[in-house]
Amino acid sequence: MIILASGSPRRKELMKLVTNDFVIVTADIDEEKSYNLSPLEAVLDIAKRKGLEVKKNHPDDTILSADTIVVLGNKIIGKPTDEDDAKKILRELSGKTHKVITAYCWFKKDQFIEKYVVSDVIFNDLSEDLIEKYVASKSPLDKAGAYGVQDNKEFRVVKEVIGSLDNVIGFPTKEIKESFLEIQK
Repeated sequence: MIILASGSPRRKELMKLVTNDFVIVTADIDEEKSYNLSPLEAVLDIAKRKGLEVKKNHPDDTILSADTIVVLGNKIIGKPTDEDDAKKILRELSGKTHKVITAYCWFKKDQFIEKYVVSDVIFNDLSEDLIEKYVASKSPLDKAGAYGVQDNKEFRVVKEVIGSLDNVIGFPTKEIKESFLEIQK
């Protein structure tokens, strides 16, 4: 059995592009604990710890864990704590380019694959009106960086994505599928 160690509805939908044969088991870990590391080390550490947490109760299953962070400069921007924090984050990202890094790990018995994907995201200059309406929609409140590129049809926050769009959503399906084939050997 394949276990997706994530409660994210976006990851669940994108996992179906990799395989339909999976179940979800969430991992309850303290992500903040990793934020004192460099952004790349932090996202790799969080993804690995999620997988290891699920592996404790499912040692014979194949497990996929992942984590996505937004990085502006060298600063990790997590999920907003509330609506005011979401507005602050969106103002900070407005008109700038930031990175989205997704780390993912496959665990299969004693096999372990750890990889990451980086995309650059260029934000539009955001008006206060757009920020207010977007945050009022509640959509940004559960997303790293306080935005979802999939919301761009209604709220034009993202100007351009350089790299994997699925990565910015939080699940780089092409790369995950390639490594899935690798761990099946």
